[in-house]
Amino acid sequence: MEMLGLYPTWLEPMLGSGWVVAVISTIHVLASHTSVGAAMVFAYLAVVAYRQDKPELLDYIKKYGMFLLVFSYVIGSITGPGIWFSTTVASPRGISALIHSFVWKWATEWVFFVIEVVGVYLVVYLVGKVDQKTHMRIAVIFGLASYTTMLIIIGILSFMMWPGKEVWFTEGGYLNGFYGANTFAQLAMRTAFMFTMTAVVGGIVASGIKELAFKKAMLRRLAVLGIVSTLAGSLLFQWYLHTLPEQAHIVLENRLPDYFQPALMMVLSGILAYFLFTLVMPRLIVPAIASVMTVAILVFGLWPEEVARESIRKPFVAGQYVYSNQVIARDVPGLGIKSEIPLLEEKGFLKSHVFLPENLRTVTPDNARAVGHALAMTACSNCHSLTDTGMRPLAKYFGGNTDVGEIKDYLLGALATGNTLYMPKIPLTDEEAEALAVYIGALKDDTVAENYAATRKPLAQAGEK
Repeated sequence: MEMLGLYPTWLEPMLGSGWVVAVISTIHVLASHTSVGAAMVFAYLAVVAYRQDKPELLDYIKKYGMFLLVFSYVIGSITGPGIWFSTTVASPRGISALIHSFVWKWATEWVFFVIEVVGVYLVVYLVGKVDQKTHMRIAVIFGLASYTTMLIIIGILSFMMWPGKEVWFTEGGYLNGFYGANTFAQLAMRTAFMFTMTAVVGGIVASGIKELAFKKAMLRRLAVLGIVSTLAGSLLFQWYLHTLPEQAHIVLENRLPDYFQPALMMVLSGILAYFLFTLVMPRLIVPAIASVMTVAILVFGLWPEEVARESIRKPFVAGQYVYSNQVIARDVPGLGIKSEIPLLEEKGFLKSHVFLPENLRTVTPDNARAVGHALAMTACSNCHSLTDTGMRPLAKYFGGNTDVGEIKDYLLGALATGNTLYMPKIPLTDEEAEALAVYIGALKDDTVAENYAATRKPLAQAGEK
């Protein structure tokens, strides 16, 4: 019998797997973007230090580099594998789609990452121990290698939103999937905000400098970098928006909360205000203030940005063919991939999911809630928490309704037909929709499942006779 290619589901009660991935990813973005930006800044400062004979800049590179080794490279080295582990179990087919398309791109990125890691050690520990020209070359190579890792990752992130060229669906080819209208717009926008993060985090180190004149000079230099990069990033963000596909704009307009845009403007205004204050009153900046600003960017800037970026590519998780619930939603002849929607329409999840207990393959009055739970884990839990807490709690979207018939009608009328914005097409069979409705109703009222069983048992027994 033909079966779906689904894997067992990873369920995090109280949170949902999406939040676990989001927390790890947000921290990693801060660490990785800061390290890339700092690498470019180090290269610039090293050139200025040697050409203008300013050895104090080398001292700052050394201190910021030591800080980065802990802040970015240790945290980044922990959260990087954390992303791989969490996304692989949360979205195994999404990760599979990326690996099958870009395995050599990723290998290339890791080569440059090794150069970057070796480079930061060499830049920090070889200050004053090798000749100026050699050290300057090492700093430049370190900066270029670091930026190359970002370029490669941005191409893969852009593919997750939308494959570069339409021909990729029919012919495949990693270059067709890698380079698209969104790739360079996203690279430019992230480059600008990368320097913003570098300026904020660099302030933690610069504000701790003992010599007041040098402290003021470094903080002002970072403030100028932050102001320019924040303004440039805001303009480049508009370019990025214009490269998004129509579906992403529809989601942006209809699914993101009303406060998202005003909140984003407030965050950017707050960042600019901080840099302006730093520019005017650098002596008042202390490590505690710069640290608070770093956490503020993490919580109020990166977190909503990453959540929005994940949201606007829904209902897909990768390449516009892997649904967020891991079902393959369209044919991709270029990769020899077939849509699984026809199989689901014919047999449903219960008859075609390999990792489903045998006692749940047929719905009865007694097991309807358990079957519904299994279906919710399979079809819903990647995006919806199955408890009252966590990411997008499932019960919340039914407004407390516990009427099995009404919930079933919605599931068959909206989700099964694929006519709901932002949601994947979930072609449930009649009995699957009823079981899932019992489970959803029981999320708000435990008696729903008991009442359903008490009502349906006599009917089922009469049917058997």
